[in-house]
Amino acid sequence: MGGSRARSTNEIRLCLAGDTMLGRGVAEVIRHPGHPRLFSDDVVTFVRSADLCILNLECCLSDRGERWPAPGKPFFFRAPPKATDVLSDLGVDCVTLANNHALDYGYDALVDTMALLEDAGITYVGAGRNLDEATTPLILEHGDFRVAVLGLTDHPRDYAASHNGAGVAFADLTQGVPAWVTDRITTCDADVVLVTPHWGPNMTSHPTDYIQTAARDLMEAGATLVAGHSAHVFHGLRSGVLFDLGDFIDDYATDPRLRNDLGLLWLVTLQASGPQKVEAIPLKLDYCHTKLAEGDDLLWIRRRFRRACAAMGTEVEVLADRLIARPRRTREDRV
Repeated sequence: MGGSRARSTNEIRLCLAGDTMLGRGVAEVIRHPGHPRLFSDDVVTFVRSADLCILNLECCLSDRGERWPAPGKPFFFRAPPKATDVLSDLGVDCVTLANNHALDYGYDALVDTMALLEDAGITYVGAGRNLDEATTPLILEHGDFRVAVLGLTDHPRDYAASHNGAGVAFADLTQGVPAWVTDRITTCDADVVLVTPHWGPNMTSHPTDYIQTAARDLMEAGATLVAGHSAHVFHGLRSGVLFDLGDFIDDYATDPRLRNDLGLLWLVTLQASGPQKVEAIPLKLDYCHTKLAEGDDLLWIRRRFRRACAAMGTEVEVLADRLIARPRRTREDRV
């Protein structure tokens, strides 16, 4: 999968997308024979222009399982097995399962998810059949360039994998970055290390203090790029940290203030020294369909992203169909 454009062997172009929810209303679309495409042709073209595409799969893939017995849990997301076709057609290479929906329908559904992804040739991180598997980084290769991907989530604790039980890579980041996370980063045999955490509360317009602290600690531990998700709203970026990628597709209700129906698709040119260029493609998230943003929606995204980045000391150049940031990563310019 991914793109085929020739590039220097000392860098890679990653496509990153945030919360990709293929359950509930989206699942009903997928189940319909000959269903319309969930992503516009233009969005697919951007995804496939990259060397590798990685996103957060905000649901399990299965026809089995019962809802996780968590008192007060409001949302349970499960997509049908054929949802792997959506990911394959889009050009997805890897998904992170480290989030608060991987076990929505129990262990059987999580095991199905992993098996279905494996059968489709799509790799995954952040969950596994035991603790070691869940917390082991995945090495992706493009030519001779090696990318280590580590997925983790800071909620919920009861979804955590155990030494002998399936689950997700849980890390309580409110108490600092756990030693196992630092160990995994420092021992990766790769050109770059991407850490993709599912962190913080929903529907926030900027990262919390503990997320900013965790981001700094992850970078100090040796992460080349940190790309977070969970808020359902895109945040600004600073020095190798994309605090929240926002949503990619869903059937969610829209908050008129935070505009979670508007998002970004991210293209990051990455070298061992850090991100050289970050391109953010403005998106419009209609009900179960994602396309490029236009008109007033495009203008709103431009204003919002420039303000969010300016607050973090990052300048953004506005072009016709994208927003470009060139963050530095030096000792003096870290999170």
